[in-house]
Amino acid sequence: MDAVLTASRSLIAVATRSLGAAAEEVTIAQYRALVVLASHGTRRMADLAAALDVAPSTAGRMCDRLVRKGLIRRHRARADRRAVLVSVTAAGRLVVDRATARRRALIGEILGRLPASRQHAVAAALAAFADAAGEIPDHRWPPGDNGTPSDEAVQPSRPYQEAARDSVGPEGRS
Repeated sequence: MDAVLTASRSLIAVATRSLGAAAEEVTIAQYRALVVLASHGTRRMADLAAALDVAPSTAGRMCDRLVRKGLIRRHRARADRRAVLVSVTAAGRLVVDRATARRRALIGEILGRLPASRQHAVAAALAAFADAAGEIPDHRWPPGDNGTPSDEAVQPSRPYQEAARDSVGPEGRS
């Protein structure tokens, strides 16, 4: 157990560093919400709160901030107008994709310090751990922005507008 706790601290440090410049605008908790939406697609607000293990009011306030930053959109479900849905925008997906690329490089550096046989053992153990925790591997995430219209006319904040405009990649990942 102690080894897993120690490793988790290392992984949290990698996750924090992977946010890079986005860390000035997005907290780790907000980043986790972006990851949940990027990996699971559009979610009901109540389901997002459950996935984040926070109260619905906490998820609502977090989403308010992310909507203002243009990183997610909020809208009513067509089938049930009482249900509030949230989804990641192209700018929000870009934040996730850039952090993932940086995290991949940081983890690669750490794994590079191990012999190849240990690298494979660590990767297999972490894959099993992630699976047990219910994480969806990146290659199984839904493709980029789902294009769901928003009821709110919110423009991404300037750094995200520029980043989304400057990004390229047909599959929505740079």
